[in-house]
Amino acid sequence: MTYREITSIDEWNSALEQSSTRPIVVFKHSTTCPVSANAHDEFNNYLKSTPREDIDYLFVKVIESRPISNQIAENTGVKHESPQIIYIDKGAKVWTASHWSITKAHISAVLD
Repeated sequence: MTYREITSIDEWNSALEQSSTRPIVVFKHSTTCPVSANAHDEFNNYLKSTPREDIDYLFVKVIESRPISNQIAENTGVKHESPQIIYIDKGAKVWTASHWSITKAHISAVLD
């Protein structure tokens, strides 16, 4: 399973709306941060294992797509951090983690 990168506000709005029928997980990634690189590896390791197939996995590069990152923070009420992972179901935040808390084991514990 892989993720889909979101590069526009319209894509984000559409994904948030679709979360009413299919949950989403958003991974916010800083392309210049070593902690974020580690979290990205952990996220990919989760996706390479046996991830839930009833969830859409989304990816946002926070530096390159700052307006989208800010919109996600506004819509979810989750203060922006990176790296950050947010699980959203029916338009509402269910769970979030950031920095070193983003591990394959942690993601599995919450989603599986």
